[in-house]
Amino acid sequence: MSFLDDPQVRRNVERLPIEFDDYGFDRFGLSRKTLIRAYSPMAYVYRHYLKVTAFGLQNVPATGRSLVIANHSGGLGADAAMILTSLILNDEAPRLGQGMAEYFLTRSPFARPTLRKLGHLTGLPEHGEQLLHDERLVLVFPEGARGAGKLYKDRYKLVRMGTGFMRLALKTGTPIIPCAFIGGEESFPQLFHIKWLAKLVNGPFVPVAPQLVLFPLPVACQVYYGPPMRFEGDGSEPDHVIEQYVDEVRHAMERLISTGLDARPRAFMFDRMPDPDEEQSR
Repeated sequence: MSFLDDPQVRRNVERLPIEFDDYGFDRFGLSRKTLIRAYSPMAYVYRHYLKVTAFGLQNVPATGRSLVIANHSGGLGADAAMILTSLILNDEAPRLGQGMAEYFLTRSPFARPTLRKLGHLTGLPEHGEQLLHDERLVLVFPEGARGAGKLYKDRYKLVRMGTGFMRLALKTGTPIIPCAFIGGEESFPQLFHIKWLAKLVNGPFVPVAPQLVLFPLPVACQVYYGPPMRFEGDGSEPDHVIEQYVDEVRHAMERLISTGLDARPRAFMFDRMPDPDEEQSR
């Protein structure tokens, strides 16, 4: 078995409810060959390094449009990679999660075509509409870079969520699937950010973790998918209505996070690190 050609990944990519042409591309530039080559090593990390377990995959429809709304957990993107891999490796109904990439990820002339071949488009509302009207599954992190960059002392606390995903869901009549990723905060516990370096590389932040390398620790992770949520409206509702809907999704995500943390064995070294906020309150 080739590291870039995992049998399960190949089999499930070929079963995706997506129309590929004779050359293995879809209408958005997605490449079947690139998917297999990219998800094969991620499948190894999923199974053997981060040892991910997915719960509630039955809540993800086998076909049709949906928005998976997830928390950001850890600052390296392992949360997105493992959530997407869990969807591909679901033998019952494999799905491709397509992301709305942050602008800073698409600035490189080399990154943009690669992301497109993997199904990820720049985070513009019109791109989201196009994907959902084509009955795709779209993954969104409404906390944005703020959530990805949260420090370890703020682990698993959802920061302010954007409202664009809700207007997109209402406008396209799309159900929302709340999702929680557990383990990212321990696999890459961010202690602080190097702000001057972030400015130099034109990125949102440069995190520093105890392992001093930009790679996660081998901490077992879990993904939780909640039941689909549907909301009434067409996306033109006043802000207070949209914000109320977003709060409902936020509460659903918090319940999934709480479930995941309650089920998680507290045997990780970084779970014993003192929390400055807790120390001050004593």
